[in-house]
Amino acid sequence: MTAPRLPFIFMLAGLLGLAGCSTHQPVSLYQLDSGSPAQPAQTAGMAVLLGPVVVADYLQRETLLQRQNDGSLQGSTDGRWAGSLSSDINQLMLRQVAGQLDSQRVVLAPAPPGFTPDVQVLLTITRLDSGTSQPAILDAQWRLIDRRGQVRDNRIVHLQEQHTGTTASQVQAQGVLLQHLARQLSVALKPLANQPPIAEAPRKQSAPAQAKPAEPRKPKMPMATPIRTDMEVFRF
Repeated sequence: MTAPRLPFIFMLAGLLGLAGCSTHQPVSLYQLDSGSPAQPAQTAGMAVLLGPVVVADYLQRETLLQRQNDGSLQGSTDGRWAGSLSSDINQLMLRQVAGQLDSQRVVLAPAPPGFTPDVQVLLTITRLDSGTSQPAILDAQWRLIDRRGQVRDNRIVHLQEQHTGTTASQVQAQGVLLQHLARQLSVALKPLANQPPIAEAPRKQSAPAQAKPAEPRKPKMPMATPIRTDMEVFRF
């Protein structure tokens, strides 16, 4: 009775094993390629506050998105981001800008206590994606605020990079786009390195103390002077 059932049991176990393997295939994890930025040597270089860096909402996920021919986005089935994409973008831009400016004084927002930047960079990433048959595209905008709070530069950037179609080549192309963005940003920052110092507002001189009005003199009572007569008479 049990012998005929053995082949069926083995076949069922094999199918379950194959199903388990297909649902637990390893997924590759990717990080942006930050290139080989130069190590900044100047400890007293240009002071730059990088950020806030705003990344589009659709990129706030671990799923690696693929741009389709019709413009739609689909999650990749063979790869995802190894952590926060926003954090990767921040760190890549920080290292690239610091290396381009040769300055150790490039920090991410919020500024640490006591840090006074020469320039603040407000950066917005509105698009960063690609597809197997779609190039990697980066759309961004920056504004540069000088130490007086004035906008010194406002630029909208559109960059594009080709790749071979694989997921790894797409991620590499997206990293290259961010490297290009950092170079262009550094070129715009360099002319602001030699800003004239902000003149301190002259101190207001305190008004001289007003003299108190002289109190009206009280009439003095006349002193009685004796007149020598036969009688002691005092005249006032």
